[in-house]
Parts: sequence; structure tokens; C-alpha cells
Amino acid sequence: MNTNRLKFFLALFLCGAAVLCQAVPRPMEALGRGVVATPQDGGKAFVSWRLLGTDPDGLAFNLYRSTGGGKPVRLNATPISGPTWFLDENVSASEDYTYYVCTVLKGKEQKNSQSAPYVLKAGALPYISIPLRTPEGYSANDCSVGDLDGDGEYEIVVHMTGRGIDNAFSGFGSDPILQAYRMDGTFMWEINLGKNIREGAHYTQFMVYDFDGDGKAELICKTADGTKDGLGQVIGDANADWREPETAPARPTRDRTGSSRDAEGNMVAGVAGRILSGPEYLTVFEGTTGRAICTVDYVPERGELTSWGDTYGNRSERYLAGVAYLDGIHPSAIMCRGYYARTAITAWDFDGKELKLHWAFDTYLQKEWEKWGGQGSHSLNVADVDGDGFDEIIYGAATIDHDGKGMYTTGLLHGDALHTGDLDPDRPGLEVFMPHETPHPTAGAELHDARTGEILWGVPSPSDNGRGVAFNIDPRYPGSECWSAANGNLYSVKGEEIGRKPRSANFSIYWDGDLLQELLDGNQISKWDWEQQTQNTLFVAEGCQANNGSKSNPALSADLFGDWREELMMRTRDSKELRIYTTVIPTDTRLYTLMHDPQYRLSIAWQNVAYNQPPHTSFYMDPSVKTFPKPDITLVGTSGKKKNKK
Repeated sequence: MNTNRLKFFLALFLCGAAVLCQAVPRPMEALGRGVVATPQDGGKAFVSWRLLGTDPDGLAFNLYRSTGGGKPVRLNATPISGPTWFLDENVSASEDYTYYVCTVLKGKEQKNSQSAPYVLKAGALPYISIPLRTPEGYSANDCSVGDLDGDGEYEIVVHMTGRGIDNAFSGFGSDPILQAYRMDGTFMWEINLGKNIREGAHYTQFMVYDFDGDGKAELICKTADGTKDGLGQVIGDANADWREPETAPARPTRDRTGSSRDAEGNMVAGVAGRILSGPEYLTVFEGTTGRAICTVDYVPERGELTSWGDTYGNRSERYLAGVAYLDGIHPSAIMCRGYYARTAITAWDFDGKELKLHWAFDTYLQKEWEKWGGQGSHSLNVADVDGDGFDEIIYGAATIDHDGKGMYTTGLLHGDALHTGDLDPDRPGLEVFMPHETPHPTAGAELHDARTGEILWGVPSPSDNGRGVAFNIDPRYPGSECWSAANGNLYSVKGEEIGRKPRSANFSIYWDGDLLQELLDGNQISKWDWEQQTQNTLFVAEGCQANNGSKSNPALSADLFGDWREELMMRTRDSKELRIYTTVIPTDTRLYTLMHDPQYRLSIAWQNVAYNQPPHTSFYMDPSVKTFPKPDITLVGTSGKKKNKK
């Protein structure tokens, strides 16, 4: 057992179940400096790197460059003590350049502080290109990241999708496939989940995170008979086919998605291709190889279909997932089933060898939580909503406490979108903004207190309010601005109408450096002009395609490397390549990597779930803010020899 892992489990032993609120810093992944260089016109390169959440105040940097493998030369005249970027103005398109940074503390360059080198190849494009091994008939879809090999930098897990089918419809889809790549394009492994895991946004939730504290991330997801791991080993019965046949009779349903009517006029639903029986598993895969380490029965189990609200496997086959530090120091995998009616959530712990059930929450089997049923969203959020150092599960209009007990529910039922953060800086704690599918005269979209569920304000909606967002886009009003599909108005975080809303209601991204959020929709990043009430395009990812149809979300949007701004990861239109774009706009802000804010990091883990939702930090970001709270974290893992990004 390595030293970092020993320290991690020693902390668990010393703290136990009675760990005091924030008495122990939260273990999080040890990252390197994430140096990245992007070529620009005129013989320039924009170079940026990470400030870590554990870096001491006053830490500065020296930036070095070598040309063609020659002797490194320092580029900065004095240590860089401000924002972590530098513009190299003497770059030739015909040369290879290697960049790395060294830390400087109290005027002295630290020994052994050199970061992993970043090689900017001659003729490099203004993005990182990752060639993909896309199977015939498939396309790259949602992605996640984790330090799979313990080198201090992220690797990418790509969900390859063929023919996917929404749960509301019958039919036969393709096998879901997961692939892993390093940032330099090196292929690592492939996992084929097999025909007994249905392909679609509501089925294939995969969590990439370091669950056992050994410095290397694992992958956890639902599996079934025929799943093939990264070494080619099959889980369960390789020959089993649990899909309902073409000849399966349709079943009556009261669900509005019934596909046809019988002779008596009753709605019926086809079940061909659905998976309504057979064993269900939960598997942990090794990050370096894709090898299946541990497989257990999936909980919450299917049980009686009618307990979920229909007879044909629509509502029983709605899955969500996440990662939460339920005891404040150990990440648990959160596996969920159902949100239209019955809601079941389980938490699992992984010790490096075995998966163990932490707790189970079920609105059908545990009648005391019955009113928490039917409140879920097409995603979930994870945050410490009560400030006790333990994470809660924000399950749409209901919140589950860290101990697996119901905390509160607003009773406003299901919705498609969900945002949790310090949306209103004038109030203590966090807030939740959520639009709802059920029409409501005053709360078709609403803001509520994340700790108590108290409705702070809302707006009416006469029908299904399918989209809604809360982003800080106007510096004239403190807090996030909120808008939804139900009406054409933009609201301050206090609920005041302040003008016309943006046309985009999708993702946000930190891109231009001013601490306001930019709007990300499809392959375009735009800036909200609050005076003219219009969107101005800042960047277009030419040749790239968004995912998931009308949801139009990126493969991933996250602070992957460089300074605190976020990167945009998208697939090309032919799906043969992933491209990662990073900003080259200067910023005056010095801020640690957002990945060292615990809430933000966990939101990257669940970003790929169902209807993808954008991440939020636990703290308020705004041009008026001059200092930011330092995260109470300790870094677990090793930072060995890093791989070059090309």
C-alpha cells in the first residue's frame, strides 16, 4: 500500500463515524500543474497552468521553454505572482517547443518543483486533438475524466453510442461501449456493456472517480450478463439475451407515452427490445486497464414493474448516478432508479477490493419517505447544503441527507433541469433553481433554499417548463440571473424582472476571464450583452458537433488543465476525433483550479448523467469578488512522470 493511500485510510480509522464537521480536510485527487500551450497568429503561444487548492499564499512561478530539445530558457524576467498564464511572443510554426513551470516561494525557486513538460509541436492546431477508435455505426457521446493511471493529469472516458432508444419507446438498440484515452491520444481500453444494458441517455450512467483513495480513478456503472471488460473477460452469462422479443405482446398503460390503442381504445405500449427481467449488476472497473475488479447485484433492484408506475418498463428504467462524500472523507458511488413515481437511491463504498452498501433509500419500501417520490429530475446535484461537511443528494424537488434519510421536499414534482450553487450571495448557504414539468400558478420555475426547501420566489408556467438555468451574466445585479422556457423574461436572483432573456438556456462556461459566466450552446460560446439584451458570439468550434439532439450539450465542459477557466470538449462531425479547446483570452484573476472545489469536482463526475447539466462551484464568483475561500482539502495520490499533451 502506498504512503498516500495509507494516510487516507488512517484518516478514516481515526475519524470513524463520529467525524466532526469539517474536522478533517476532504481528500481529493492530487493534480499536476496541467501546463498547456496554444498557438496563436503572429508567432505567439498562450501558455497557462494550474494553481492548486493547497498552494500556499504568495506562491509564484517561473516558466521555462526549450526549443528543439535544447537548453531550457526562463521566459519571465521576474517570478509570475499573479494569474497563471503567460504570452510567449517568439514562437515559430516550424519548431517544437517544450514548456514547464517551477514554483517560487519567498523568492526562491523550489527544488523538485518542475512540472511535467508540455510539448507544443511544430504546426500545432489551436486545440488538443484526440483521435478516436470509433466503432462502425457509432459516434462519440458524453465523456468523463479521472486520473486513471495516477500521473497527476486527467484521462478521458468516452461513451460510444450506436442506436439509442428512449425508455418511452420499444425497439432494439446497440451495445453501449465505453473507451478510455490519455490526453495525448493513447488508447487505453474498451468496455462493451453488452446487449442486456439498453443504450440511451437514461440507462448508461457511468461514474469515473478515485473511490478507494489510491490515487487512481475507477469506473463504476450498471452491468449485466454479457458485459465484457477491458481485458475481454465476460461478466455473467455470455450467451444470455434478456431483451423482450419482437413477438412480445403490448401492455396497457396510463403513461402518456403509450404507443398505440387496442380495440377498446385503451393505450398500450410495445415492450420489444426492453429488458424487463434477468440479473442486474453493479461493477467496479480498474482505471488503468478496464479490468472488472468487483461485481455485485445492482440495488435498487427492478422488482415489480408496477411499483414504479407502469407495466412496460419505462419508469423502472430511469437511472441516475453521482458521487458524494457522505461521511465527509470518503467518496461513495450513488446509484439511483426512478423519479416519476417510486424513487430509490443507494450509496456504495469501495475499499479497493469490495463494494459495500452504505445505505438505501426507497420511497416505496420505506413508507416514511413516500412523499419524496415523484420529485426527481432528469439529473441530480450533489452538494453540502447544510454546511456540516457531509454531502447531500439534491434529487430534483427532494433532497436526501448524507445519512440516507429524507431531508425535505418542495412537493413541486419532476423537472428537466437543476442548478445548485451560491446563487444568491446575500443569503447564507446555497440555493437551488429548478423548472418543473407540472404546470403551476406561482412556481413553474422557482428558487429555493438548498438547506430547508423554503421557496424564495417563483414564476408561473401553464405547461411543461422544459428548460431553465441560473447563471451570473449581468454584473449590475448581485447573484445569478435566472430564466426558463415558460416565459420571455430574465429574472434577478431576487425574482425581479430585469429584461429579455437570452435565447440560450443550456450550458455555461468560464471563458473570457471576467468571472461572469458565458453561454455555451451547441458548438458556440457567447457573451450576454446586458445593455443591448443580446448574445454576442465569442467562439465557434468549427467542424464540431454537439451531443444528444435538442439537448445540444458538449462531450464535456470542465476545468481540465491550464488556469481556472474551463475547457470545451466536443466531437467532430464524423466522430473520429475529440477536440479540446482552451481559452487564449488574458485574465486578471488568479484562482485555484475549479477541480479543487469539492462541489464543482463532483458536478463534473455527474455531468454525463441523463439530461446533462452544467457544473456550479460552491462559492460565489463575480467581478466584484476579490478573494475566494480556500478549499479545506488534502491531496491523495501520486504525481509521477506525466505524459505530454500534443
